[in-house]
Amino acid sequence: MADNYRLVYLLIPLSPLIGAIVAGLFGRQIGRKGAHRVTIIGVGISFLLSLLVFKHIILDGAPVFNGTVYTWMISGGIHFQIGFLIDSLTALMLVVVTFVSLMVHIYTIGYMYDDPGYQRFFSYIALFTFAMLMLVMANNFMQLFFGWEAVGLVSYLLIGFWYTRETAIYANLKAFLVNRVGDFGFLLGIAGVVLYSGSLDYVDVFKAAPHIAQQHIELFQGHPWSAITVICLLLFVGAMGKSAQVPLHVWLPDSMEGPTPISALIHAATMVTAGIFMVARMSPLFELSTTALSVVMVIGAITALFMGLLGVVQYDIKRVIAYSTLSQLGYMTVALGASAYAAGIFHLMTHAFFKALLFLGAGSVIIAMHHEQDMRQMGGLRKYMPITYWTTMIGGLALIGFPGFAGFFSKDAIIEAVHESTVPGAGFAYWAVLISVFVTALYTFRMIFMVFHGKERMDEHTRSHLHETPAVVTVPLILLAVPSALIGWFTVGPLLFGHYFGSAIYVLPAHDVLRELGVGYHGALAFVIHGFTQAPFLLAMLGVATAWYFTLQRPDIAEAMKHRLGWIYQILVNKYGFDRFNEIFFAGGGRGIGRIFWRVGDVRLIDGLLVNGTARTVGWMSGVMRRIQSGYLYHYAFAMIIGLLVLLTWIVFG
Repeated sequence: MADNYRLVYLLIPLSPLIGAIVAGLFGRQIGRKGAHRVTIIGVGISFLLSLLVFKHIILDGAPVFNGTVYTWMISGGIHFQIGFLIDSLTALMLVVVTFVSLMVHIYTIGYMYDDPGYQRFFSYIALFTFAMLMLVMANNFMQLFFGWEAVGLVSYLLIGFWYTRETAIYANLKAFLVNRVGDFGFLLGIAGVVLYSGSLDYVDVFKAAPHIAQQHIELFQGHPWSAITVICLLLFVGAMGKSAQVPLHVWLPDSMEGPTPISALIHAATMVTAGIFMVARMSPLFELSTTALSVVMVIGAITALFMGLLGVVQYDIKRVIAYSTLSQLGYMTVALGASAYAAGIFHLMTHAFFKALLFLGAGSVIIAMHHEQDMRQMGGLRKYMPITYWTTMIGGLALIGFPGFAGFFSKDAIIEAVHESTVPGAGFAYWAVLISVFVTALYTFRMIFMVFHGKERMDEHTRSHLHETPAVVTVPLILLAVPSALIGWFTVGPLLFGHYFGSAIYVLPAHDVLRELGVGYHGALAFVIHGFTQAPFLLAMLGVATAWYFTLQRPDIAEAMKHRLGWIYQILVNKYGFDRFNEIFFAGGGRGIGRIFWRVGDVRLIDGLLVNGTARTVGWMSGVMRRIQSGYLYHYAFAMIIGLLVLLTWIVFG
C-alpha cells in the first residue's frame, strides 16, 4: 500500500510537468487544442490524486509519509536529495494548488483564445503548477529552494509573456530583481541552518532547533545575536520577496502586465503563497524566536493596512485586486507572527478561492469590454453579465469578511488571534488589521459599484457588443464561487480549533492564541452569529456604505476631496514613493557607480593607461631611438665613448 502511494506522490508533480513539456516542445505538432488538452489532463490528474492523498492522510488517518525519492549527492555528510513530506499541511496545499490551477487552465481556453502564444502559455502555467507542487511537497531545504526558484523563474516568464510590450518587460525584470534580493536572504538563512544543524532535512533541522536557539553569532564584533533569530529573519526575507511584504512588495502590482489567468494563479495559489507556507512549515524554528515573530507581525500589519489604502485610488480593475492581494497577504503574515499559523494557512486557503474568483471575474469583464481595464470606462455591466456579476459579488463578500462567507471565518480568526497575542507589536498589528477591514470593504465595493452599477460609461460600439462570456469562462467562476461562499462552514472547526494540523505545525503553549479562542468556539453557526455583533462587521458595512455614497450617489464629493486633499492623494498615487526611491537610489545608484567604474577604470585606467598608454610609451621611445639613429659616424663614435666612460665608472666605483 505504501509503495502504491509513493507512486501517487510522484505522479502529483510529474503529471503537470509532462503536460508542460509536451505543450512546450511539441506545441506546433499537437496544435492549440492538443496543448490545452494535455496540460488540463495533467493538472486534472494531479488534482484527483491530491484528493486521494487528502482522503488517505486526513480522512483515513494514514501516518505521515516522509521519504526520499532520489539522492543527488552526499557531500561532507550532508544529503542533497529529492524527497516528499506528506502530512496534513501538505495535503491541504495540494488540493488548493491543483484545484485553483485546474480552474485557471480551463478558463484560459476562453481568455487566450486568439493569442498567438497559446501553446506557450499553457506550457508555462502547467510548469508553474509543477514548481509549486515540488515546493509544498519538499521534505528538505534543497528541494524547497528548487521549487522556490522555479516558481520565480516561471513567474518571470509569465509576467513578461507579452514580451513585445515594454511595460511587460519592465514588470518581469522588476519581479526578477526584487525576488533576487529576497532569495539572497533566503539562501543565507538556509546556509545558517546547515551551519548549525549539519543537515538539510526538515526532521533533523527541527530536532536541532533547541540547540540552535542556544547558539549565538556576532554579526558585528561585540554584539552577539541569537543564531535562531538570525536564521529566522533571513528566511523571512525570502518570504517577504515571494509573498510581497513591505518593502519587497513593489513587484506584485506590476505583475498585472501578464495575462489575467496568470494573475489569478500567482495571486491565489502559487508564488505569493509560497512565503506564507514556508514560514508555517518552519514553525518549529520561528517559535523559538520572539524577536522574529515580532518582526513578522509588524511587517505584515504594515503591509495589510498601507497596501490596502493604495487600492482605494486605483482605476485599473486588476490593480485594485492586486493591492487587495498585498493587503490579504499582510493578514496571513500577521497571523504567522501571532503564532496562529493555522489561521494564516486557513486564510491562505479561503483567499485562494475568492481571489482566483475575483481575478477571473475581472478577466471576464475585460473580455467583454474588449480588453479595456479602466473602471472609468465601465458601469452598468450587471444587466449584461449576470453570472460574472453575481460570482464577483460572492468573491467581494468573501474578501470583506461578510459573516458566513469563506473570508469571514479566516479573517475574523486572525483579528481575534492578534488581539490575544502577547508578542511585542501585537497592539499596533491589531489596530492595523482592524482598520484594514474598513479599507478592504471600501476599495472592493468601490470596484463593484464602478464596474457593475451606475451609468454606462463605455462607448457605443462596446455597449452594442456587450454580453456574458462563454461557458469556458463562466463555469470556472461558478465552481470557484461555491467554495468562496461555503468552504468556511466545514473547515473552520477542524483547521482552527481541532487537531487537523497535528505535528505539521508546532506552537509553544505560551504562544497558543488559537487555544484560547477555541474555549469560546461553539460551532460555525455561533461563530457567524457572533460575527454580526463585532467591530469587523460594523467596519466592513461602513466601508460598503462609504463606497456606495461616494461612488454612486455623490461622486462629485469624491472628486472635490481628491483635489482638496491632493497631497494625500499624490502620496497614494505615487505608492508612498517606493518605486521612485528604488529608481533613484538602487537603479540610479547602480548606473552612477557603473559610470564611475567606466570613466575611471575603463576609460582612464584600462584604455588610457594600459592600452593607449602603452602605445604612447612605445611611440615616445621610438621617437627617441629614431633621433639617435642619425647615420653620422661621429654621432656613433660619441655614443660609444660615453658608453665606455659609464662602463669604466661602474667598474671602478661599483
